[in-house]
Amino acid sequence: MLNIFRSIPTQMDYKGQKLAEQIFQGIIVVSAIIGFIYGYLTEQFGWTVYIVMAGFALSCLLTLPPWPMYRRNPLKWLPVQESGTEEKKPADRKPKRHAKS
Repeated sequence: MLNIFRSIPTQMDYKGQKLAEQIFQGIIVVSAIIGFIYGYLTEQFGWTVYIVMAGFALSCLLTLPPWPMYRRNPLKWLPVQESGTEEKKPADRKPKRHAKS
């Protein structure tokens, strides 16, 4: 059962994060404008709140899961390098500079 959850991708690249943020903000703004206009015309503030909440739920559904459209530009990581276990000699180290008081 736990392996099913581990197989779900959870990462999102930087361009995908930007796209998700733009979609999220766009849906919120559009739903707020539609909700305000509809609530003003019907003179019911409750409808404004319902429409904005529906826009929020829709934007969460579209932007929170890492859909494949948010993972199109993966980062290229550097290969792992073996670190030497040798200690540097004192002559190889740069002297530390102390700030003058």
